Amino acid sequence: MILGLGEQKVKIAKNAMKVLESRYLLKDEEGNVIEKPLEMFKRVASHIIKAEDQYKVDKEKKEQLEKAFLEIMINLEFLPNSPTFSGAGTKLGQLAACFVLPVGDSMNEIFESIKNTALIHKSGGGTGFAFSRLRPAKDPVRSTSGMASGPISFMNVFDAATETIKQGGTRRGANMGILRVDHPDIMEFITAKEDNDKLNNFNISVAITDKFMEALEKDEEYDLVNPHDNKVFGQLKAKEVWAKILHHAWKNGDPGLIFIDQINRQNPTRHIGLIESTNPCGEQPLLPYESCNLGSINLSNFVKEKKIDYNRLKDVIEVSIRFLDNVIDMNRYPLKEIEQMTKNNRKVGLGVMGWADMLIKLGIAYNSTEAIDLADELMSFIRKHADKASVALAKEKGVFPNFEGSSYDTPDSEGMRNSTRTTVAPTGTLSIIASCSSGIEPIFALAYVRRSHIGRKGDDWVELIEVNPEFERIAKERGFYSKELMEKISQSNSIQDFEEIPDDVKKVFVTAYDTLPEWHVRMQAAWQKHIDQAVSKTINFPNDASEADVAKAYILAHETGCKGITIYRDGSRAVQVLSTGKTKKDAKATSDSEAPEQPFYKRERPTAMRGTTYKNNISYGDLYVTINDDEQGNPFEIFATIGKAGGFFSAKSEAICRLASLSLRAGIPPEEVIAQIKGIRGPMPSWSEGGMVLSLPDAIAQIMIRHITKEQPKLGLEFKSQSSEQISKEGMGQPAVNPIANPVPSPIPVAVGTGNQNGNPNGVTIKREIADYGTAPECPECSSILEISEGCLKCNGCGYTHC
Repeated sequence: MILGLGEQKVKIAKNAMKVLESRYLLKDEEGNVIEKPLEMFKRVASHIIKAEDQYKVDKEKKEQLEKAFLEIMINLEFLPNSPTFSGAGTKLGQLAACFVLPVGDSMNEIFESIKNTALIHKSGGGTGFAFSRLRPAKDPVRSTSGMASGPISFMNVFDAATETIKQGGTRRGANMGILRVDHPDIMEFITAKEDNDKLNNFNISVAITDKFMEALEKDEEYDLVNPHDNKVFGQLKAKEVWAKILHHAWKNGDPGLIFIDQINRQNPTRHIGLIESTNPCGEQPLLPYESCNLGSINLSNFVKEKKIDYNRLKDVIEVSIRFLDNVIDMNRYPLKEIEQMTKNNRKVGLGVMGWADMLIKLGIAYNSTEAIDLADELMSFIRKHADKASVALAKEKGVFPNFEGSSYDTPDSEGMRNSTRTTVAPTGTLSIIASCSSGIEPIFALAYVRRSHIGRKGDDWVELIEVNPEFERIAKERGFYSKELMEKISQSNSIQDFEEIPDDVKKVFVTAYDTLPEWHVRMQAAWQKHIDQAVSKTINFPNDASEADVAKAYILAHETGCKGITIYRDGSRAVQVLSTGKTKKDAKATSDSEAPEQPFYKRERPTAMRGTTYKNNISYGDLYVTINDDEQGNPFEIFATIGKAGGFFSAKSEAICRLASLSLRAGIPPEEVIAQIKGIRGPMPSWSEGGMVLSLPDAIAQIMIRHITKEQPKLGLEFKSQSSEQISKEGMGQPAVNPIANPVPSPIPVAVGTGNQNGNPNGVTIKREIADYGTAPECPECSSILEISEGCLKCNGCGYTHC
C-alpha cells in the first residue's frame, strides 16, 4: 500500500534540532546551516526514489512512492541510518553504516585492509574485522625467517590508523575486532583492553563456538587451532578461558561474546561463505566485503488509544523495506568489492526504536512477562510483513543475485529480494531526532536536567528540568506532580523509592536501573527470535554484581538463541557513565591507620626563579608552557597559556597547572604528576613535532617529560631516564606515538566547550564512540551525565550524541 501525504509539517524537538544542525543539515563553505529539516527529508526522498528509474517504474507510481518515503520520515515513523541523511543527494553519496572487511595472513592483505578501512571511515561507515586468520604471535614466518607479530599487534595498527581518519566529516571511525575462541592467542586478546587507554577505537568480542560451550559444560579442555596450517596448536581448559572472559567483561565491559556458530546456522548465503565478523555494534553479521544499510521504525508513534495500530505499522513496514532496498542501488560504495558483494546479497536491516515508550503508553512494565510476550508478537508481525514486502519486490524487480543456492532457494519459494530484512541497530542519534527511547532499551531516566545557552554565543547555561512526557502527563492527572519532585527525580536513577508516587505508576515507569540483567537478556532473546540479523543491546548490571552474575547472563543468552551479548556493570570503568545523579558506589572513608606517616608540606616560592618556556601547536591552539625549577634543578611549578584569558581552554590549562604546581611544591615527584595526566584523551587529537598529542593535559605532560629529560621533541619520543621506567610501571601509559601506534568511538571523537571555538564552526566535535564507552562520564557540551545504551553514548540534557 502506498501511503498518502498529508500536510507537510515536521515537529522537531529542540534537542533534535541541535543534532540535525550539527550533523545532517547541509552547510555552506563557512559552516552555516542552509537547509531546514523538511528540506533535508525531501533531499533524501528525492535521491532514494531515483533507484526506481532502473526498473522502469511508471511516473505516477514513482511520484506516489516518493511521497510515501517523505511522509514516513516527516511523521518520524521511520528514519534511515545516519549516513543516508548525510550522504543522500551530496557529493559524498555513501549511504550505508555497516561494513566488514577481511584480514588475511600476509602483510599485503593486512595493509590492503588498513587502506580500505581508511576509505570506509572517510565515507562515514564503521568496520568490523575478524583477526582469526592471522597466525599466532611468535609463529615462524618462512619468507623472512622471522616470527609473526600476532593479531593483537596488528589490531593496534588498525587502531592507530583509525585515530587519524575523520569519519565522513562527522565522527571518527568505529571498529569491531573479533577473534575465535580457538585461536592460540585468545588469552592475550581477552586482556587486550585491560587498560582503558588501549584499542579505544575498537569494540572487541570473542567468537564463541559450540565446541567451546560443550567443553565448558563438561569441564574439559578444547583444541586451539593455528589458522596458518589448520593444525592443532595446543589445548586450553575451557573454564579457565571462560573465567578470564567473565573477569574482564565484569571489570570494564570488554570483551563481548559473539556466538559464531549460531550466526552461521542462520546465514542465508552459506554457499557464498561463512560469516566471521560483525559491524561495530554487533547487530550486523556480515560476510567479508559486505555492507548493510539500516533504518528504524519509531514504535512509540503506533499507539492509538492504548492499542497498537497494526494497520498503519504494516503499511510503514512495506514502504520502509522498499526505501532500504532502493538505498542499495543509490549508494556510492567506497570499494568495488563491497559494491559487488552488497548488490549480490542485497541485505537491509529494518529495526525499531521507541519500544520502551510504546510499553509505557500501553501501561506495560518493561521488566514483565507481558512485555516479553508483546515483543515476541510484535517482532513476529514486523518480520512477516518485511518478508512479504521483499517477496513482492522480488516479483517486481527480481531476486537477489545470490538467491540460487541460498536458504530461500526451495521448491515452494516465491523468491526474495533481500537476503536479510530485519535487525535491531543502535538508534542514539535517530531516537533523539524522533524524540523517543533508544532501540529496545528501557528508558534511562524519567527526568533529567537540560542545559541551554543564555544567548547564542554565551558561555553561561540555564538549567531546565525535562520530564518524560508520559510520566509528566500522568503525574499531573494523578495529582502528584510538582517541580520539586521532578527535580528530585532528575537526580535519581529510579522512582521506585519515592513515596509520593503511586505504586501502579512506579510499576510501569521502570528504568534501566530497575531492570535485572535476566530481564534484559530475555527481552533481547524475544526480539532475536524473529530477526534475520542480530540485536544491538546493552545488558546493564548494578555495580555490586559478581562475575557469577555475568556468567548467568552469558549462559542465558546462549541458551535463548541470542547471537551475541554485551554487558556493562555500573561504574566498572575508571570513571562513571551510567548515572543520572549519584552513583551507587559507596565511598570508603580513610581511617586514621591508613593516613600517611608524614604529611606533605607546601614549599614556599622564592621571589625569583629560573625556568624554560616551551611552545606546542595543538588542536586547541598554540600552547605555551613555562616550567620553573628549584635549586636542585627539579620542576617546582608550571604555568600554561592557551587561547584568550577567561576562555574555556585557558581556564582548563590554568586548573591543570595550579594542581600540578601544588603537587610539585608539596614534594610529589614530577613522574607522579606526569603519570596522572599523560595519556588522557580529548576530543581533538593532533600531531605535533613531538608526536601525537591526545589532549590538553597530555600535551602538558609531554612537555614535562621533555623538560626533565632535556630531550628535543621527536616522533616516537620515549622517556629514557630511570624515572621513566617508574612512570611506565605506575600507569603513565604510552609515550608519544609514531604514525602507526596509538588510538582515539566510537563509536571516535566528542565536543569540548561551547560555541564557535578553535576552528569549529558548529561548536561541536564528536568524541570517542561505542568502542570507548565508559571513558567519558559527562557530556562534553553541557556536562550532563551521558547515557549508555546499545553500545552508544548520548546526552538527554542538550542533545549531544556520538552515534
